[in-house]
Order: sequence, then C-alpha cells, then structure tokens
Amino acid sequence: MASGREALTFKCTECGEENYIGTRNKRKHPEKIEIKKYCLRCNKKTTHKEKK
Repeated sequence: MASGREALTFKCTECGEENYIGTRNKRKHPEKIEIKKYCLRCNKKTTHKEKK
C-alpha cells in the first residue's frame, strides 16, 4: 500500500526562485501548502508556495 506522501517544490512568491523541497501527505492535507522561509535571492524571509 502506498504511503500517500508526495514530493513538493516550494517557490518564492516574490522572485520565483525554487528554493526548498519537502513532502506532504496528500490524503490528510489535499490543499496547497504555503510557508514562510528564507530566500537567498531576496535576502529575506518570504512566503513560499507549493509549485504546480
């Protein structure tokens, strides 16, 4: 049986840089994830959204 986890890429909403990779359980959390992380290009903490 599959675990339900899928790999994600997080993209900065300000500059579009793809900085982070993570996973989520798509059965428990079907909505897209939005997190605040540090962006090297922007040189500050920005919102990162799950890439399509």
